[in-house]
Amino acid sequence: MPRKKKPVIEYRHYSLPIQFPVLLLSGDRWRISDIKSEHLHFHNHLEIGICYSDSGIMEIKGEAVPFKAGDITFLPRFLPHTTYSSKDSASLWSYLFFSPEELFQHSFKSAYSSVEPNLWRVQGRNCVLSKEQHPKVYYLATSIVEELKQQRPYYQESAYGLLQSLYIELLRIYSANELLPEPESDQSLKGEFVISPALEYITKHYMTPITIDFLAELCHLSTTHFRRKFHEIMGTAPLDFLTSTRIEEACKQLKSTDDSILSISEQVGFHSISSFNRCFSRLMGASPKEWRKGAQSEAQSAKASILEFTGWV
Repeated sequence: MPRKKKPVIEYRHYSLPIQFPVLLLSGDRWRISDIKSEHLHFHNHLEIGICYSDSGIMEIKGEAVPFKAGDITFLPRFLPHTTYSSKDSASLWSYLFFSPEELFQHSFKSAYSSVEPNLWRVQGRNCVLSKEQHPKVYYLATSIVEELKQQRPYYQESAYGLLQSLYIELLRIYSANELLPEPESDQSLKGEFVISPALEYITKHYMTPITIDFLAELCHLSTTHFRRKFHEIMGTAPLDFLTSTRIEEACKQLKSTDDSILSISEQVGFHSISSFNRCFSRLMGASPKEWRKGAQSEAQSAKASILEFTGWV
């Protein structure tokens, strides 16, 4: 009996606007074809999708979940998935990306930590929410998209309030579903995405000293196997990903605060200003001082930089 082919998983990195860390992808470009991708992918932020037309299938953790017009999808970061439409159709979508802990850090302290505690407790069928069963979720999600599209006076304040309400609704739905028994999942996929504990840890603790051995231990892998698996999925080495995460956080601080470059370098985990300057210049193409000057422009504030080892999708 031939061995089951392992799924290929791609990492898609989206950088959020610095002033208002919510990214909207919308318009005719976001029509999903009926061609099934051979690759699963995952994102570095929570994804909310709104299906406006047609129907199709989302594959989430090896589980095929149908969707239709009016459905809202909720996908925690680092959750592998892919989407394809029904035959001879191209479903139209809008997508919202944001990180709850960043957006709501001053609003509530601990509730957001329960929405993504363990990716393997998330059931694929609970990631697709119908308009009929969850009209409030549909109303809030579509209202956020309209606010961000129209950009009327105070649109950011309005979108923030709507996002907070939407996120609380999702927390309630997820908290209820988390108590359900976990279905049998695709074990080959689960093994393929064994690096998720390392990604979660880097995301939350990038400012602290982190070693390869520690990350490998988190994932219950040998250091050699962990290095190989991480590079296979992420397209970069673990420490390069850690450095990139630190530099991206430094960009946010350089743009949004008056803190000194030395202070920012220490806040994001660098113990040497020369190392910080060298890494920053390599990834961003400019020194921290030069980048900060350029970041004052409207174009720079509209979109954070994309790290070199990842691709804009």
